[in-house]
Amino acid sequence: MSLRSLVFLALFAGFLTLSACGKSDDKKKDKPPEPVEKLYNDALGKMSEKEYKDAVKAFEEVERQYPYSEWAIRSEIMGAYANYRNGKYDDAIGALDRFVKQHPDNKNTPYAYYLKALCYYEQITDVGRDQKVTTQAQQALREVVSRYPDSEYARDARLKLDLVSDHLAGKEMEIGRYYERHQEYLAAINRFRVVVEKYQTTSHTPEALHRLVECYLKLGVTDQAQRYAAVLGYNYPGSHWYKDSYALMNGKPLPPIEDEEKPSWWHRLWPF
Repeated sequence: MSLRSLVFLALFAGFLTLSACGKSDDKKKDKPPEPVEKLYNDALGKMSEKEYKDAVKAFEEVERQYPYSEWAIRSEIMGAYANYRNGKYDDAIGALDRFVKQHPDNKNTPYAYYLKALCYYEQITDVGRDQKVTTQAQQALREVVSRYPDSEYARDARLKLDLVSDHLAGKEMEIGRYYERHQEYLAAINRFRVVVEKYQTTSHTPEALHRLVECYLKLGVTDQAQRYAAVLGYNYPGSHWYKDSYALMNGKPLPPIEDEEKPSWWHRLWPF
């Protein structure tokens, strides 16, 4: 067979291939898109089956085929929720940030802020680790409360804020105890005072007050030790921390402190 014949056959085969591809592409173009309700319900079905990764892709398909529609907006928030349920918190936060930027007045925007806060909240670890994400959770929860104070999301955010504060106070206590064990009393005092002044409504406050009594006595600053023991006795008279502080003070009476001597946080713990 001549070279010319071989070239002709090759070109002819290529033409047939292109022709077939063209017909295939035409079929794809002619195929009508699936109804948006079906696409969206299929995505919801994957959510109910806990196939969160596939659900994200399905919601993205709704956005791709029906951009700028109400269904696409719903799919944005649902895709973020699917990522949240799948533990893909960074992906969820990124999607939620885009949502609130693009749809600031949408009816689902309050939920977007709340879900973002949950993404941080779910990542809070024990007090022995870095508390950056705990601080982020606190900031996000506060934003929910400040933006939507009367919403159901704000009510839950306030409860979670109390738990976050308790967690952050626990971290301060852990560091303060470490300094106290190593006889770095001034550094320990700074940490315990943060708990008393910033997180006074948490469960760690009685111990923080007692630790301040201990540290000031170690430094020989008896009057300051007496101040904190007095606050402890007034607010938590039945606690074992007060009993321990009372014993450290050798049973000395703990009189109220004059107004001019009281720090700014004093009246939150001692109302007179």
